[in-house]
Parts: sequence; structure tokens; C-alpha cells
Amino acid sequence: MKSDIHPNYKAITVHCSCGNTFETKSTLCKDLHVEVCAACHPFYTGKQRVVDTAGRVDKFRRKYARG
Repeated sequence: MKSDIHPNYKAITVHCSCGNTFETKSTLCKDLHVEVCAACHPFYTGKQRVVDTAGRVDKFRRKYARG
């Protein structure tokens, strides 16, 4: 294997806008700032909601209702 062709792979700290921080490894080699992480994303926190525009969810439920 050739030497000195691969980028550096170091531990970095990721900072979220919610205040959460965690460490990971990256070839970026500097701290990373993100807007959304697993601690504040609605999918992972269970606060996700369905946006019903013009009754589409109800229309879908009526169309595929078992009955």
C-alpha cells in the first residue's frame, strides 16, 4: 500500500444548535457545527407530526379503509 496518499482521520467535536455536542472521527480535521442532531430532530425525539394539507390524510384513510 502506498504511504501518504490517504487523508488524515482525526477525532472531531460536533456542536449542534440545540447545545448538544458529541465526538466522532472525520477527515475534516476541525470542529463541525450543525443545525439538527439526533437529540433535537423530530423523528428521533418522537415529536414528529403529520401536516394535513386539504384533508389529504383523511382522504387516504377513507380510500383505503377496511370495511
